[in-house]
Amino acid sequence: MHEWSIRDAKNHLSEVVEAAQRSPQAITKRGRPAVVVVSKNDYDRLLQQREPLTSFFARGLEGVEIERIEGAMRDDGEL
Repeated sequence: MHEWSIRDAKNHLSEVVEAAQRSPQAITKRGRPAVVVVSKNDYDRLLQQREPLTSFFARGLEGVEIERIEGAMRDDGEL
């Protein structure tokens, strides 16, 4: 992934856009990663891959058995 400073990205916006059609382009601000520019096609593909957070966690728990251990409840006065 090519990396552009924010100043270079501003000065060469057309080039950044053209390059993003081929592969994502990283833009840094004060030397730190800030954003990534992607093509509309890549963006649409990423949106289609989204899933609800609950589904994500449920997939991670597939095959995991959770056993509840019976025990005394803690008294709110005890810390």
